[in-house]
Parts: sequence; C-alpha cells; structure tokens
Amino acid sequence: MSLSRRCSRTACPKAAIATLTYVYADQTAVIGPLATYAEPHTYDLCGDHAEGLTAPRGWEIVRLSGEYVEPEPSHDDLLALANAVREAGRPRLGEQPQARSAVRSTAHPTVVASDEGASGAVETGRRGHLRVLRDL
Repeated sequence: MSLSRRCSRTACPKAAIATLTYVYADQTAVIGPLATYAEPHTYDLCGDHAEGLTAPRGWEIVRLSGEYVEPEPSHDDLLALANAVREAGRPRLGEQPQARSAVRSTAHPTVVASDEGASGAVETGRRGHLRVLRDL
C-alpha cells in the first residue's frame, strides 16, 4: 500500500512530486514542490508532467523549484496507518470478543481466493473497507 499521492493527470500511475496552481486573475500557472495537503483547486503532478507542462497562449508559467523530490512518508501517515490497523482489530458492537486461539483457527476465517493464491494470506477480520490478513 502506498501512502503517497498520485499524479492528477488521467491514467498516470506515477507518484506526485509537484503541485500546480492556477492564478486566473494574473493568467499564471504556478508549479512548486508538492503541497503538504491536497487542496480542491490544485493539481498534483509527477515529474514528467511537471516538467512538460505548457500554459495557454498569453499565460505565464512560474516554477518555484527546479528539482522535485518525492516526499518520504511522514510520521502522521504512519500513525494514521497504525490507527487504522488497531481499529480494524477491535471487536465490533454486538460481537463477542474471540479468544486468540479462535482467531488463529482455520474454521472461521474468510478466505479470499485471489488474495490466498497471490500472497498466501487469509482474511481474519473486516472493518469497513479495511481487512485484517494473516499469513499462512
């Protein structure tokens, strides 16, 4: 699972390393380092799209940084992932907590065929869109 943001261009799977913002009043496109947070009226771009960007006729491009570096996962990203895993492991309302030996038994876990064949993992729990997987 990747925690980095992806390029906003259609069908581009690369990680974003720059942020594009348009200043319509000044007819300017501003490209700078990747913003800390994704904003509604900005576009995250990969290196290829940031370097190859052209502006409409009469517009100016301002590049705030010559080199773009892919950011490392921040401490906040890792904490959010850890909290999601903890939350997925908590018993749901109305369920009886299971003993550890019952969780490890193969009598009740849900086996997802595509996951089992590819990674050898068995789904042991689910919370919303998150799944808890156990290696076989």
